[in-house]
Amino acid sequence: MKRTLTVACTLLGSAWACAVRAQNPSPMDIRACTAIESDAQRLACYDHATGRVNLPAPRRRTDKGTTPSVFGHDLHSRAAVDQAQANPEVAAPLSLLDSRWELSPEAKLGTFNVRGYKPVYALPVFATSNQNASPHSPNPLNTVTTPQQLQNIEGKFQLSLKTKLWQGVFGDAGDLWLGYTQSSRWQVYNSRTSRPFRETDYEPEAMLVFDTHYDVFGWDGRLLGIGINHQSNGRSNPLSRSWNRVVADVGFERDGWTLMLRPWWRIPEGGPDDNNPDVSDYIGRGQMQIVREWNGQEFSLLLRHSLRGGSRSHGAGQFTWSFPIAGNLHGYLELFKGYGESLIDYNHNATYLGLGVSLLDWY
Repeated sequence: MKRTLTVACTLLGSAWACAVRAQNPSPMDIRACTAIESDAQRLACYDHATGRVNLPAPRRRTDKGTTPSVFGHDLHSRAAVDQAQANPEVAAPLSLLDSRWELSPEAKLGTFNVRGYKPVYALPVFATSNQNASPHSPNPLNTVTTPQQLQNIEGKFQLSLKTKLWQGVFGDAGDLWLGYTQSSRWQVYNSRTSRPFRETDYEPEAMLVFDTHYDVFGWDGRLLGIGINHQSNGRSNPLSRSWNRVVADVGFERDGWTLMLRPWWRIPEGGPDDNNPDVSDYIGRGQMQIVREWNGQEFSLLLRHSLRGGSRSHGAGQFTWSFPIAGNLHGYLELFKGYGESLIDYNHNATYLGLGVSLLDWY
């Protein structure tokens, strides 16, 4: 078949004609699809060759002019999506949550594909007027006695990825995902102390995610998940901080909006090894996040609370704004107020403002 295709292309005398021929093979010429460089066009070629021509197209990022991919952008070319939308036999585009968590059958991409999870960004400016120079904990072994020499302006960056380990855990239902997030606060302008990393938090987690379909006050319930989460800063006493949680995820959406509810239960540790015994009273026992896509921009508001009263009532709020700069590069602004911006600051109340760029947003 490859010899036939090569001869045909030679006779046509045109590389362009050859590409067109390769992108539109008959079912007998499926191996010709391997010659296509574009991932999106190669996938469309395989679908066409195998008769999969009436599948729903992935959701087009209309506001940003792109479509989701492995990292949240450009899974299919814009022309391919426009062609699919023009075809009345093609179903509606995938939803926001569907495009990121592969919920419906037509969104499944198999296992071990690296995908984006939380935002990936770099903030050259991350500032506060109340830097935590003396981290402390009810555990005496985790209390700093000599204040650190810290500057109020530093840098911050975050990496966050996930991959599907097992598709269809219960037949056609349930996918097992593994996620990893790492965020660092870097005293990059603090030459007096050799520009150290003030805090780096490591957060691996495993999540079992289900596709759901129900309506609550006009919101479409699309996702239900349960998982195990570990978070630590990998440091020795007195700066060591860590905890483990069982986390639930409930996802809702409507046009241009996504709502995530995330309650959790801390797995008890106790004893002298618990370096932050009251962490749930500060970082909280659950959070709510709402994400809005509008006119090429993305806004996110995250609220969390201890769900306790009196002296155990603490929480935090975080607002982020992403706006296009060039291609997949976006400007990124982060405003945080409250407790637990990082693990070392879990019981420290402060306001932080960051400005930089992002390569991947929430959805």
